Amino acid sequence: MPHRRRTKCAAQGAHHTADPARAVLPAHDGWGAAGKGVTGGSAADRAHVYTVTTRSELAAALEKDGGTPKIIRIEGTIDANTNAQGDLLTCDDYATDGYTLEGYLEAYDPATWGHEMPSGPMEDARLASAANQAERVVLPVGSNTTIIGAGRDARLLGGTLDAQGAHNVIIRNLTFEDAYDCFPQWDGTNEGEWNSEYDNVVLGGSTNVWVDHNTFTDGRRPDSHQPSYFGALYQQHDGLLDIVRGADLTTVTWNVFTQHSKSILIGNSDKATATDRGKLRTTFHHNLFQDMGERVPRVRFGQVDVYNNHYRQQPGAAYHYGYSWGIGHESALVAEHNAFTLPAGTDPATAIHRWSPGTSMTENRNYVNGRPTDLRTAYNTANPDTLLGDDAGWTPELRLRVDQPRSVPGLVNAHAGAGKLRM
Repeated sequence: MPHRRRTKCAAQGAHHTADPARAVLPAHDGWGAAGKGVTGGSAADRAHVYTVTTRSELAAALEKDGGTPKIIRIEGTIDANTNAQGDLLTCDDYATDGYTLEGYLEAYDPATWGHEMPSGPMEDARLASAANQAERVVLPVGSNTTIIGAGRDARLLGGTLDAQGAHNVIIRNLTFEDAYDCFPQWDGTNEGEWNSEYDNVVLGGSTNVWVDHNTFTDGRRPDSHQPSYFGALYQQHDGLLDIVRGADLTTVTWNVFTQHSKSILIGNSDKATATDRGKLRTTFHHNLFQDMGERVPRVRFGQVDVYNNHYRQQPGAAYHYGYSWGIGHESALVAEHNAFTLPAGTDPATAIHRWSPGTSMTENRNYVNGRPTDLRTAYNTANPDTLLGDDAGWTPELRLRVDQPRSVPGLVNAHAGAGKLRM
């Protein structure tokens, strides 16, 4: 793939248009451009352009006009944990049937309950309470929709944009912060852990989606401020972006993903061969992954193209660096022309983690701290008993342009994230 000179338009990652809300994914720009491409709500007439400032207005706009092209502009900050009157809701407001955290901890303390999954009245109360929260914070997204932040400070707090079976969707210029679960479930099996719900964006069975110029972060509620119960972190965050259940043809560009642990999941089960095999085709380019724990991304099944991204870990970051690229069941990850900025002493082999035996990836021309580094060979040298093959089995063809890895940190740091579009 030749390296071309960057233009201002290319740096912004958008098609030529005076109004970013009517931008479409450029032809040839990643997997999202395959098939019919991504136009979102760009063809919306004036009657189907909505400006929203509250959770209730956003939910109403999302519910209207199923399938008709529409544009939803979000102004200012919308907190999904609010009632119809706009009053903030707390976890206590969702709790029902006698649920309390104290009662839950007492009921399922491994010292008395053992190491089985919770069941019984307090677990039933947790499920009912969780359903109350889900009704408020999970916001369904339909087909032929553009959702865009209006201006530099548009923000969705505590909410999930949930595109299930939707087609032709654009999500741009939003800061997604702190999609937290009030009612995590204790899993006492194995070593024990807390499991939570709610990702910032979920693409489940959706096709032709463009996620561009957003910022994803735990923000006001970092995991480092959470307590531990039963020797495990009380984890109230799930992922940032999940592409699952047969979703296909997605392009993810010019976003900032920061301050989070388990971040991007592509495929959520090794057993999902019927829905996921041949799907989950996704492109990531020109994103900043800063101070991330893992899963950027973790891949099952999909042909995933990851190029020209900047992976930056700062010394002393609150989130422990586990790995960047997760190679899972039947994954086909191509990772090329990326740049890593890692603290001194970080072993480049940790950039990759492999789960499934017999898996491979294509890894070429990636840089670590300004120098070309063969990350797959570094992984294999450090893990001689779990060797990773060198061919993902396919070659990306949908790349609008490719930048030299040395230039990627400057370009991505300057242009990625919410608030960087010229509105």
